[in-house]
Amino acid sequence: MSAIVEKALGLWGLDGADWQLIAARENQVFRVESRTGPVAVRLHRVDYRSDAELRSELQWMAAVAAGGLHVPEPVRAIDGSFLHVVDGVQVDVLGWMAGRPVGATTQPLDVADRTGLFHGIGREMARLHQVSDAWTPPPDFTRCHWDRDGLVGDAPVWGRFWDNPALSQDDRALFTRLRTQADADLASQSASLDFGLIHADLVRENLMIDGARIQLIDFDDGGYGYRQFDIATTLLKNMREPDYADLRAALIDGYLSVRAIDLTTLDLFLVLRAATYVGWIITRMDVDGAPERCARYAALTRQLAQNYLA
Repeated sequence: MSAIVEKALGLWGLDGADWQLIAARENQVFRVESRTGPVAVRLHRVDYRSDAELRSELQWMAAVAAGGLHVPEPVRAIDGSFLHVVDGVQVDVLGWMAGRPVGATTQPLDVADRTGLFHGIGREMARLHQVSDAWTPPPDFTRCHWDRDGLVGDAPVWGRFWDNPALSQDDRALFTRLRTQADADLASQSASLDFGLIHADLVRENLMIDGARIQLIDFDDGGYGYRQFDIATTLLKNMREPDYADLRAALIDGYLSVRAIDLTTLDLFLVLRAATYVGWIITRMDVDGAPERCARYAALTRQLAQNYLA
């Protein structure tokens, strides 16, 4: 990838700058030392998002940053564009975000003021929704939809969780029942559900702390969806914490301090969020540790589905 990085640096006027790989998850992220400070160069996973989707993501992030939230701000290339394709790889550049992630999903939460942090996360999530609602996307804006079809339709955003080949026969039957019931519940209540642009992946790794500042990163899976889905995503990854009830209450209080939301169907979105990971892992079963992760995702979804269907 070094040749692609070097070519990309030229497109952004960063020729000769020092760079290093700092993350290799869905995308490869490089820290580049520019004359005005560090920036992040992203090389996107091939065939995951279209050029139109990535341009839309960057436009949205720019609007969110202009609205006062702490998010990576897109940097325009020399020709004024946010995105270039270099040797078949989509590349963009973002302002560098200092600080550290809130934590890692599989590790115990290690922060001092736990409820204070979650109150702040809820507040920033609500501000994201508020700023996004106030923004008018351009006519060609294109992002994925975490709606009824995107969650339980024939081709969900992250895959047909009920068809994961690693599932036991009992789990396959349970998850099929869950899909049917969730589809009916979403159909009957969709008109009253808060819907709009959401981040869709506010897990610990995508929440960064810099002093008292909470920063939201990685909008890769952001799009149109139910606002409760954003809340559920953050809560789901903290359900194993001993003070989960307090963290949940703090997150919701923080959110409600900015904008109102009806949370009567939050349990539905918690189980649907868990189910999305069972679908997501299907195309990644060749990655190290995938079978164990798949089993963990299925176990949590099984527990939540049984509770919900009961």
